[in-house]
Amino acid sequence: MAAEGGGKEMNEIKTQFTTREGLYKLLSHSEYSRPNRVPFNSQGSNPVRVSFVNVNDQSGNGDRLCFNVGRELYFYIYKGVRKAADLSKPIDKRIYKGTQPTCHDFNHLTATAESVSLLVGFSAGQVQLIDPIKKETSKLFNEERLIDKSRVTCVKWVPGSESLFLVAHSSGNMYLYNVEHTCGTTAPHYQLLKQGESFAVHTCKSKSTRNPLLKWTVGEGALNEFAFSPDGKYLACVSQDGFLRVFNFDSVELHGTMKSYFGGLLCVCWSPDGKYIVTGGEDDLVTVWSFVDCRVIARGHGHKSWVSVVAFDPYTTSVEESDPMEFSGSDEDFQDLHFGRDRANSTQSRLSKRNSTDSRPVSVTYRFGSVGQDTQLCLWDLTEDILFPHQPLSRARTHTNVMNATSPPAGSGGANPGSNGNSITTPGNSVPPPLPRSNSLPHSAVSNAGSKSSVMDGAIASGVSKFATLSLHDRKERHHEKDHKRNHSMGHISSKSSDKLNLVTKTKTDPAKTLGTPLCPRMEDVPLLEPLICKKIAHERLTVLIFLEDCIVTACQEGFICTWARPGKV
Repeated sequence: MAAEGGGKEMNEIKTQFTTREGLYKLLSHSEYSRPNRVPFNSQGSNPVRVSFVNVNDQSGNGDRLCFNVGRELYFYIYKGVRKAADLSKPIDKRIYKGTQPTCHDFNHLTATAESVSLLVGFSAGQVQLIDPIKKETSKLFNEERLIDKSRVTCVKWVPGSESLFLVAHSSGNMYLYNVEHTCGTTAPHYQLLKQGESFAVHTCKSKSTRNPLLKWTVGEGALNEFAFSPDGKYLACVSQDGFLRVFNFDSVELHGTMKSYFGGLLCVCWSPDGKYIVTGGEDDLVTVWSFVDCRVIARGHGHKSWVSVVAFDPYTTSVEESDPMEFSGSDEDFQDLHFGRDRANSTQSRLSKRNSTDSRPVSVTYRFGSVGQDTQLCLWDLTEDILFPHQPLSRARTHTNVMNATSPPAGSGGANPGSNGNSITTPGNSVPPPLPRSNSLPHSAVSNAGSKSSVMDGAIASGVSKFATLSLHDRKERHHEKDHKRNHSMGHISSKSSDKLNLVTKTKTDPAKTLGTPLCPRMEDVPLLEPLICKKIAHERLTVLIFLEDCIVTACQEGFICTWARPGKV
């Protein structure tokens, strides 16, 4: 480890790393890129993204991968750890003019060896449905850009559906489409369906059914990413305004919210059992949020720049019972879970058994990873002492470091009313609760924060001093900039409900009011995780992290997709 402190060695790119499972190795022959292998000059270009699908062909080589680089989109057979990549024969290659691919998603339900449905979002707002095996383009949505003119930030099939898909834009809007319907030749007219704290959902008013079926307006600024829960019932969205918002997708209800420490949130993912959500963003942190308790339970600090992707590793997430059963390699248990199709399997039942009052000792560890613009890969373990802090803590806190031991972590049960950590009470409580379990929307604590401004100011001062790089002055300036952009981009919405829309977007949340509340606890009030490993693995910023059964896949902005063999899988 000593060598890593040196000046020259620091910039060396790692080709292997070791965790408790063993050695992960970069397979140089399994690198995918453009056929000429020339690094792509990525200045000003959209992030490289990778999508996988398994077409279940008989040869046992059913994995297919799609990736975008600049104006180009490639579709290859993915040979993983088994064979070298053959870049001379992409199954499909497309070059676009005037607009660039920004994101894509396969429909896992309909994929066969003869046909796959791939959605591709573009920088000018369109969405294309293509079949790279049949080499056909079946449909183009938002073709005239009448629905939304801004960049597509995220596109995903609705879990369990062969025809519905959801598209997010940098305008802050999301649209629900059906592949069977057309988009119409005029701009859509909308009718308000539901409205809540900084979100509104509209239906499309038309005589015949047309796309979009629904329009969601969420938060302020770009909607950077969304992710469906493993059971498909909930939708987690992260936005440039720094908020995570979790919705019940069918009933269009807001389940809970969380605010970044500062800056926008860029990425989001769910644990395999749907109990935890991890986000990453411009505060260089990863934040772990409990879905059940609607609260931040930990933050992780290891990246030196913005965090671009977070992902759970379902194959290393382990549940040990008194007769230890590790889950590192069992594929069928996690196969369905990995594609978010089925939640009721044995891991799920074991994880829920851990949370029941069963007397048998069961320990659970969630593994997740993150990659960032600092070209580093971090792996993290979410362990018992963080997940269940109100139980007697084991003294050996592995990879967990609470920044300020004097105030107990939120929810440790030992909070005395005078402690720094819990000085802000939630409305209606005379004594600070040990756990801010607000299933009602956690903004209730914000609404009465004005009366406690003196406490808040102190809280902000102590919170910000941890990150000396960010002064309050900066924060206000950045906020105004974003507001300006946002209101500007709302200008093209012309519909009868535009007043209502403006009403929604103009309810600003002052970051100063959220710090120190359950929405955004101060740094010293939640455990701070340290990464298991933190390695520089690329020359350019990292944009992809995907956990597969026998490998980890990463990609950087130069257009190189790398395969890291798991221990014993070479």
